[in-house]
Amino acid sequence: MNDADPHAQGELLYSGASLEKAEGALILIHGRGATAEGILSLADELNVEGFANLAPQAAGNSWYPQSFLAPLEFNQPYLDSALGRLGSIVSDLTGRGISSERIALLGFSQGACLVTEFVGRNPQHYGAVLALSGGLIGPPGAPRSYAGSLQNTPAFLGSSDPDAHVPFSRVEETAAVFRRMGAAVDIRRYPGMAHSINGDEIEACRNLLLRIQSV
Repeated sequence: MNDADPHAQGELLYSGASLEKAEGALILIHGRGATAEGILSLADELNVEGFANLAPQAAGNSWYPQSFLAPLEFNQPYLDSALGRLGSIVSDLTGRGISSERIALLGFSQGACLVTEFVGRNPQHYGAVLALSGGLIGPPGAPRSYAGSLQNTPAFLGSSDPDAHVPFSRVEETAAVFRRMGAAVDIRRYPGMAHSINGDEIEACRNLLLRIQSV
């Protein structure tokens, strides 16, 4: 493992359609302590045919060591490495002819935080942003001066409230930032739900993936 770029050479798992024949690509980002194999199984629950599903593995099963609410420097170099890994996957897909409008990014918990931060820093028209129990990274009051437009990207943000790891206020802040950047945001609060993924979220994500196929 490269200490300066710990996630660069991580395993990348695939399922579904081949990249050459795929109608779209779904990048799935696992949470802290989890695995690429575990989050890739979510593609089976989503049950949308025609997608190439890709799930990178974090070094040590964690994308960054501290809370996503910690000062950014406390999570370096892991955070920059994780964002770079996600960027390299997106770049590879577009280089293979899968446009950003046909790429969906899905993350759960720490993975959702990584997905939202990546999208904020790298705005363009994505097929969908699916953030389950997560939000933008950084301490309270962090500036959100992201440049660029999300160009009406559909964004689904779902989370329990209260959640032991993710304050719902951060999910709301993420929704507000994404709307300011031009995304079409659907935010859903699930009172009393455990830190998990429910059926309503699965259905919402499935519907957005189906929209990519219909374009």
